[in-house]
Amino acid sequence: MPDELDLEIQAKPVAPLERDVSRIREGLLQHPSVLKTLDGARARLLSLVPEPDPRKTEEPQPSDRFTARVYDYDAERVLAISGDLRAADPRAPGDLDITAHVAQPLPTTEEFAEAAAIVGEDPEFGEQIRSGTITVFRPMPPVVEHEDPDGRVRRVLGVGLLGTQDDRVQVVGALMAERRVLHDLTERLPHGAARCEPTAPDDRCAGTGTTGQVNLTVTQGGQTLWQLQVVRPAASSGTNGSGVELRHVRYRGRTVLYRAHVPILNVEYVQATAGGCGPTYRDWQNSEACFQATGQNVAPGFRICPSPALTILDTGTDTGNFRGVAIYVLGQEVVLVSELMAGWYRYISQWRLHANGTIRPRFGFAGVNNPCTCREHRHHVYWRFDFDVGGASPNTVEEFNDPPLIPGGSNWHTKSWEIRRPRDPARHRRWRVRNTAGRQAYHLTPGATDGTQDAYGVGDLWALRYRSTELDDGQHFTTDPQLSRARLDALRSPAEPLNDTDVVLWYAAHFTHDAAHSHGHLVGPDLTPENW
Repeated sequence: MPDELDLEIQAKPVAPLERDVSRIREGLLQHPSVLKTLDGARARLLSLVPEPDPRKTEEPQPSDRFTARVYDYDAERVLAISGDLRAADPRAPGDLDITAHVAQPLPTTEEFAEAAAIVGEDPEFGEQIRSGTITVFRPMPPVVEHEDPDGRVRRVLGVGLLGTQDDRVQVVGALMAERRVLHDLTERLPHGAARCEPTAPDDRCAGTGTTGQVNLTVTQGGQTLWQLQVVRPAASSGTNGSGVELRHVRYRGRTVLYRAHVPILNVEYVQATAGGCGPTYRDWQNSEACFQATGQNVAPGFRICPSPALTILDTGTDTGNFRGVAIYVLGQEVVLVSELMAGWYRYISQWRLHANGTIRPRFGFAGVNNPCTCREHRHHVYWRFDFDVGGASPNTVEEFNDPPLIPGGSNWHTKSWEIRRPRDPARHRRWRVRNTAGRQAYHLTPGATDGTQDAYGVGDLWALRYRSTELDDGQHFTTDPQLSRARLDALRSPAEPLNDTDVVLWYAAHFTHDAAHSHGHLVGPDLTPENW
């Protein structure tokens, strides 16, 4: 097909719609089962996300279930609530599953505002905030791990403070149940006399809800090239979200991927705990930040743009007019991009779909004013590619090496069992998933600047058998190095056979963020078709 033909895109909203989920979100705390469990306690809904059907289906299916997290401030406990979306409607309530949950949920915008108000009432900080000498921002850690001497875990939120007349920056902890600042935590929380990153935090663009997915079709000259479902980061799957998520990806009518996303993201500081930073963070990928995108809204959190959207990597600022997923055409590529926030970190979640079938997943790193990121640290991003090349099976995983691993042998060899593999640029190493019943395959080629594994960033690629329960390793936000490290090796123990089955590739990229890379960077592999 001639290259001069333009790409055209169409996006249609998919249920559940934001208005329906918003109604359930607003009424969940009034559900009879929830009221009975709380028994009059002060509580807040911290999250509610529709859950996709865990079973693989040939066509996209609407989500009809949800999971939610509620915090009970009187009992200092987390409630996990799940069930059918229709059962959550207090106007026609049905049965819900309500259990205790261990992990502390991330704060919402409203809960952080309450934490900031608590700091504003503190004798030490209140007058400075009122006079404008210091301003508040969302820092790392968002939730401070704090346990009373009797073993009770308390909900303490981190609140960042920026000096407006000097460069000082620090994080303090607000004890939510008692509405007071825990001053004894200050020395072990991030602090410094000089701020890192030149960009001031700015999260003032309008909200677009948290529910949303669209069916996207890309055509050229009347011929359909790409068909896929796109899920916004706020509604993405996994323990901590997974950025812009692709599902049911087809190229020229054939299936390529059942799901593609970033379920694991973590960071390690080289000088552990210096200035109260780190020592590590397991980040989250479902909090959307503001960026610049001008165009037409096709669903809450989705905007089709006639020109490229601009993120913090393009503008150097944290300001914007939109949060969600921007979609635009750039030459022979359709670009899907969103900006994410995790405390003072800003991440770019991007997918580029070329007319020739190439998929370029990209992930970017930046930050706003903070006391930590000018200290050397390494980011590790883990993509999960659930390949269904020509169908869920029979697929197999093969590896290319040049020169070959065995002198005189073949450059390609099959990985018959679940395995972890390192990059090897000297051998031009790459991988492919091939449909053994046909000739189709997709190659995964590492990016030139994707880095290499280390003791904390524990691998470069994993080839695994598909399991519906293995969307990630189940770890919530934490600063503990033993917990925040990706535990993908556990998913291949014991190793299972890979030949002629449904396979998943996990791919990791590693980025050193220091003064030499203060303006951020994009990493990621290329996925290219063969015999398509």
